[in-house]
Amino acid sequence: MGNIIKKLVVGVVVGGILFGATNALGFPFVFQALFFGYAMLGAVVFMILDFPTLKPFGGVKAVGALLVFYAILSVVYIAGASMWPQYDPEDEKGKIEKILKPKREHYEAGKVEVLMQRAKALDEKAKELTARLQALGAATAPADQKAGGESAPTATTAAASGDVAKLGEEQWQLQECYNCHKLNGEGGKKRGPELDNIGNLLSAAEIARKILDPKSYKAEGFEQEYEKGKMPDKYKDLMEPKDVDALATWLAGYKNASVNTPKPIKMK
Repeated sequence: MGNIIKKLVVGVVVGGILFGATNALGFPFVFQALFFGYAMLGAVVFMILDFPTLKPFGGVKAVGALLVFYAILSVVYIAGASMWPQYDPEDEKGKIEKILKPKREHYEAGKVEVLMQRAKALDEKAKELTARLQALGAATAPADQKAGGESAPTATTAAASGDVAKLGEEQWQLQECYNCHKLNGEGGKKRGPELDNIGNLLSAAEIARKILDPKSYKAEGFEQEYEKGKMPDKYKDLMEPKDVDALATWLAGYKNASVNTPKPIKMK
Protein backbone atom coordinates (compact mmCIF):
# COMPACT_ATOMS: atom_id res chain seq x y z
CA MET A 1 0.00 0.00 0.00
CA GLY A 2 2.90 2.31 0.79
CA ASN A 3 4.41 1.78 -2.69
CA ILE A 4 1.08 2.63 -4.32
CA ILE A 5 0.82 5.93 -2.42
CA LYS A 6 4.44 6.80 -3.27
CA LYS A 7 3.84 6.16 -6.97
CA LEU A 8 0.65 8.20 -6.86
CA VAL A 9 2.54 11.10 -5.27
CA VAL A 10 5.30 10.80 -7.89
CA GLY A 11 2.67 10.86 -10.64
CA VAL A 12 1.05 14.00 -9.20
CA VAL A 13 4.44 15.73 -8.84
CA VAL A 14 5.56 14.83 -12.38
CA GLY A 15 2.14 15.83 -13.75
CA GLY A 16 2.33 19.14 -11.90
CA ILE A 17 5.78 19.84 -13.33
CA LEU A 18 4.60 19.06 -16.86
CA PHE A 19 1.47 21.16 -16.35
CA GLY A 20 3.49 24.11 -15.07
CA ALA A 21 6.08 23.83 -17.86
CA THR A 22 3.46 23.72 -20.62
CA ASN A 23 1.61 26.61 -19.00
CA ALA A 24 4.81 28.67 -18.90
CA LEU A 25 5.47 27.86 -22.57
CA GLY A 26 2.01 29.11 -23.53
CA PHE A 27 0.47 25.76 -24.47
CA PRO A 28 -3.36 25.72 -24.72
CA PHE A 29 -5.07 24.48 -21.56
CA VAL A 30 -6.21 21.27 -23.26
CA PHE A 31 -2.57 20.30 -23.86
CA GLN A 32 -1.61 21.19 -20.30
CA ALA A 33 -4.34 18.86 -19.03
CA LEU A 34 -3.25 16.21 -21.53
CA PHE A 35 0.34 16.18 -20.22
CA PHE A 36 -0.90 15.97 -16.64
CA GLY A 37 -3.21 13.11 -17.65
CA TYR A 38 -0.34 11.21 -19.27
CA ALA A 39 1.72 11.52 -16.08
CA MET A 40 -1.17 10.18 -14.00
CA LEU A 41 -1.75 7.37 -16.51
CA GLY A 42 1.90 6.35 -16.13
CA ALA A 43 1.53 6.39 -12.34
CA VAL A 44 -1.58 4.19 -12.57
CA VAL A 45 0.29 1.68 -14.75
CA PHE A 46 3.12 1.45 -12.20
CA MET A 47 0.59 1.12 -9.38
CA ILE A 48 -1.10 -1.78 -11.16
CA LEU A 49 2.24 -3.61 -11.20
CA ASP A 50 2.06 -3.80 -7.39
CA PHE A 51 -1.38 -5.40 -7.41
CA PRO A 52 -1.54 -9.16 -6.67
CA THR A 53 -1.57 -11.31 -9.78
CA LEU A 54 -4.86 -12.74 -11.00
CA LYS A 55 -5.48 -16.43 -10.96
CA PRO A 56 -5.00 -17.94 -14.41
CA PHE A 57 -8.20 -18.73 -16.27
CA GLY A 58 -8.95 -19.72 -19.81
CA GLY A 59 -11.61 -20.95 -22.18
CA VAL A 60 -14.92 -19.11 -22.29
CA LYS A 61 -14.05 -16.96 -19.25
CA ALA A 62 -10.87 -15.69 -20.89
CA VAL A 63 -12.68 -14.83 -24.12
CA GLY A 64 -15.50 -13.16 -22.18
CA ALA A 65 -13.06 -11.10 -20.08
CA LEU A 66 -11.21 -10.01 -23.22
CA LEU A 67 -14.44 -8.94 -24.92
CA VAL A 68 -15.57 -7.01 -21.84
CA PHE A 69 -12.18 -5.29 -21.65
CA TYR A 70 -12.35 -4.20 -25.29
CA ALA A 71 -15.97 -3.11 -24.89
CA ILE A 72 -15.07 -0.88 -21.92
CA LEU A 73 -12.04 0.50 -23.73
CA SER A 74 -14.12 1.26 -26.84
CA VAL A 75 -16.81 3.02 -24.82
CA VAL A 76 -14.19 5.16 -23.05
CA TYR A 77 -12.48 6.16 -26.31
CA ILE A 78 -15.73 6.84 -28.18
CA ALA A 79 -17.23 8.81 -25.28
CA GLY A 80 -14.03 10.79 -24.86
CA ALA A 81 -13.75 11.56 -28.56
CA SER A 82 -17.38 12.68 -28.75
CA MET A 83 -16.66 15.40 -26.17
CA TRP A 84 -14.19 17.10 -28.52
CA PRO A 85 -15.31 19.36 -31.38
CA GLN A 86 -15.61 17.43 -34.63
CA TYR A 87 -13.86 18.97 -37.63
CA ASP A 88 -14.65 18.55 -41.29
CA PRO A 89 -11.62 19.75 -43.32
CA GLU A 90 -13.80 20.99 -46.17
CA ASP A 91 -16.10 22.79 -43.75
CA GLU A 92 -13.08 24.43 -42.08
CA LYS A 93 -11.73 25.53 -45.47
CA GLY A 94 -15.06 27.18 -46.20
CA LYS A 95 -15.04 28.98 -42.85
CA ILE A 96 -11.48 30.20 -43.35
CA GLU A 97 -12.44 31.49 -46.79
CA LYS A 98 -15.42 33.37 -45.31
CA ILE A 99 -13.18 34.92 -42.65
CA LEU A 100 -10.48 35.96 -45.12
CA LYS A 101 -12.81 37.14 -47.89
CA PRO A 102 -13.94 40.37 -46.13
CA LYS A 103 -10.31 41.17 -45.29
CA ARG A 104 -9.28 40.71 -48.93
CA GLU A 105 -12.21 42.84 -50.06
CA HIS A 106 -11.25 45.51 -47.54
CA TYR A 107 -7.67 45.44 -48.84
CA GLU A 108 -8.83 45.62 -52.45
CA ALA A 109 -11.24 48.42 -51.56
CA GLY A 110 -8.30 50.32 -50.05
CA LYS A 111 -6.36 50.00 -53.30
CA VAL A 112 -9.39 51.09 -55.30
CA GLU A 113 -9.83 54.10 -53.01
CA VAL A 114 -6.22 55.17 -53.65
CA LEU A 115 -6.73 54.85 -57.40
CA MET A 116 -9.98 56.82 -57.17
CA GLN A 117 -8.23 59.60 -55.28
CA ARG A 118 -5.53 59.76 -57.98
CA ALA A 119 -8.16 59.79 -60.71
CA LYS A 120 -10.02 62.58 -58.89
CA ALA A 121 -6.81 64.62 -58.63
CA LEU A 122 -6.17 64.18 -62.37
CA ASP A 123 -9.76 65.11 -63.11
CA GLU A 124 -9.41 68.31 -61.08
CA LYS A 125 -6.26 69.23 -63.00
CA ALA A 126 -8.02 68.53 -66.31
CA LYS A 127 -10.91 70.79 -65.27
CA GLU A 128 -8.47 73.52 -64.28
CA LEU A 129 -6.69 73.34 -67.67
CA THR A 130 -10.02 73.35 -69.51
CA ALA A 131 -11.14 76.43 -67.60
CA ARG A 132 -7.93 78.24 -68.49
CA LEU A 133 -8.26 77.36 -72.20
CA GLN A 134 -11.87 78.52 -72.22
CA ALA A 135 -10.87 81.79 -70.51
CA LEU A 136 -8.20 82.40 -73.14
CA GLY A 137 -10.11 81.34 -76.27
CA ALA A 138 -13.70 82.14 -75.42
CA ALA A 139 -14.03 84.98 -72.97
CA THR A 140 -17.64 85.43 -74.00
CA ALA A 141 -18.69 81.79 -73.66
CA PRO A 142 -22.32 81.28 -72.53
CA ALA A 143 -22.85 80.70 -68.85
CA ASP A 144 -24.50 77.33 -69.51
CA GLN A 145 -21.23 75.95 -70.93
CA LYS A 146 -19.28 76.13 -67.69
CA ALA A 147 -17.05 73.14 -67.20
CA GLY A 148 -16.89 70.97 -64.20
CA GLY A 149 -20.59 70.36 -63.56
CA GLU A 150 -21.14 67.68 -60.99
CA SER A 151 -23.90 65.14 -60.94
CA ALA A 152 -26.07 64.69 -57.92
CA PRO A 153 -24.78 62.12 -55.50
CA THR A 154 -26.37 58.71 -55.67
CA ALA A 155 -28.24 57.70 -52.57
CA THR A 156 -27.47 54.35 -50.97
CA THR A 157 -29.85 52.29 -48.93
CA ALA A 158 -29.06 50.61 -45.65
CA ALA A 159 -29.14 46.82 -45.38
CA ALA A 160 -32.51 45.44 -44.48
CA SER A 161 -32.97 43.98 -41.01
CA GLY A 162 -33.39 40.57 -42.61
CA ASP A 163 -29.94 40.84 -44.16
CA VAL A 164 -28.44 41.82 -40.80
CA ALA A 165 -30.09 38.83 -39.12
CA LYS A 166 -28.80 36.52 -41.83
CA LEU A 167 -25.27 37.88 -41.49
CA GLY A 168 -25.47 37.65 -37.69
CA GLU A 169 -26.59 34.02 -37.77
CA GLU A 170 -23.86 33.26 -40.33
CA GLN A 171 -21.25 34.73 -37.99
CA TRP A 172 -22.64 32.63 -35.11
CA GLN A 173 -21.96 29.51 -37.21
CA LEU A 174 -18.73 30.79 -38.74
CA GLN A 175 -17.09 31.73 -35.44
CA GLU A 176 -18.43 28.49 -33.85
CA CYS A 177 -20.06 30.30 -30.93
CA TYR A 178 -22.21 27.21 -30.42
CA ASN A 179 -19.18 25.35 -29.04
CA CYS A 180 -19.55 27.28 -25.77
CA HIS A 181 -23.04 28.86 -25.80
CA LYS A 182 -26.46 27.26 -26.04
CA LEU A 183 -29.09 28.97 -28.18
CA ASN A 184 -32.51 27.76 -29.32
CA GLY A 185 -31.84 24.55 -27.37
CA GLU A 186 -28.79 23.68 -29.48
CA GLY A 187 -25.03 23.73 -28.89
CA GLY A 188 -23.18 24.63 -25.73
CA LYS A 189 -20.53 22.75 -23.74
CA LYS A 190 -21.31 24.58 -20.47
CA ARG A 191 -18.24 26.78 -20.99
CA GLY A 192 -20.47 29.81 -21.51
CA PRO A 193 -24.00 30.95 -20.57
CA GLU A 194 -27.18 30.16 -22.46
CA LEU A 195 -28.13 33.21 -24.54
CA ASP A 196 -31.84 32.91 -25.37
CA ASN A 197 -32.70 35.92 -23.14
CA ILE A 198 -29.55 38.00 -23.66
CA GLY A 199 -31.53 40.72 -25.48
CA ASN A 200 -33.34 41.61 -22.24
CA LEU A 201 -30.03 41.93 -20.36
CA LEU A 202 -27.64 43.63 -22.79
CA SER A 203 -28.03 46.02 -25.69
CA ALA A 204 -26.51 45.29 -29.10
CA ALA A 205 -23.68 47.74 -28.35
CA GLU A 206 -22.92 46.01 -25.04
CA ILE A 207 -22.95 42.59 -26.69
CA ALA A 208 -20.54 43.88 -29.34
CA ARG A 209 -18.24 45.15 -26.61
CA LYS A 210 -18.32 41.74 -24.91
CA ILE A 211 -17.39 40.05 -28.21
CA LEU A 212 -14.45 42.38 -28.78
CA ASP A 213 -13.36 42.51 -25.12
CA PRO A 214 -14.39 39.31 -23.26
CA LYS A 215 -13.27 40.80 -19.93
CA SER A 216 -15.77 43.69 -20.16
CA TYR A 217 -18.66 41.61 -18.75
CA LYS A 218 -18.88 38.52 -16.51
CA ALA A 219 -21.89 36.21 -16.35
CA GLU A 220 -23.21 35.27 -12.92
CA GLY A 221 -22.27 31.68 -12.11
CA PHE A 222 -19.41 31.67 -14.61
CA GLU A 223 -16.76 33.26 -12.40
CA GLN A 224 -14.21 30.46 -12.92
CA GLU A 225 -14.69 30.50 -16.70
CA TYR A 226 -14.22 34.28 -16.64
CA GLU A 227 -10.99 34.08 -14.63
CA LYS A 228 -9.62 31.34 -16.89
CA GLY A 229 -10.43 33.36 -20.00
CA LYS A 230 -12.64 30.68 -21.55
CA MET A 231 -13.97 33.21 -24.07
CA PRO A 232 -10.98 33.93 -26.33
CA ASP A 233 -9.76 37.45 -27.03
CA LYS A 234 -9.43 36.91 -30.77
CA TYR A 235 -12.58 38.13 -32.44
CA LYS A 236 -11.36 41.72 -32.72
CA ASP A 237 -8.74 40.36 -35.12
CA LEU A 238 -10.91 37.76 -36.88
CA MET A 239 -14.07 39.77 -37.46
CA GLU A 240 -14.81 42.93 -39.40
CA PRO A 241 -16.74 45.67 -37.51
CA LYS A 242 -19.85 45.07 -39.63
CA ASP A 243 -19.74 41.36 -38.76
CA VAL A 244 -19.48 42.11 -35.03
CA ASP A 245 -22.40 44.57 -35.28
CA ALA A 246 -24.50 42.04 -37.20
CA LEU A 247 -23.84 39.26 -34.67
CA ALA A 248 -24.53 41.58 -31.72
CA THR A 249 -27.76 42.90 -33.30
CA TRP A 250 -28.91 39.36 -34.06
CA LEU A 251 -28.26 38.20 -30.48
CA ALA A 252 -29.95 41.30 -29.04
CA GLY A 253 -33.15 40.09 -30.69
CA TYR A 254 -33.27 37.04 -28.40
CA LYS A 255 -35.61 37.97 -25.53
CA ASN A 256 -37.02 34.67 -24.30
CA ALA A 257 -37.67 35.38 -20.61
CA SER A 258 -38.50 31.70 -19.96
CA VAL A 259 -34.81 30.86 -20.38
CA ASN A 260 -32.60 31.59 -17.38
CA THR A 261 -29.80 33.49 -19.11
CA PRO A 262 -27.29 34.53 -16.39
CA LYS A 263 -27.17 38.20 -15.47
CA PRO A 264 -24.14 39.98 -17.01
CA ILE A 265 -21.95 41.92 -14.56
CA LYS A 266 -20.08 44.91 -15.99
CA MET A 267 -16.36 44.60 -15.18
CA LYS A 268 -14.91 47.51 -17.18
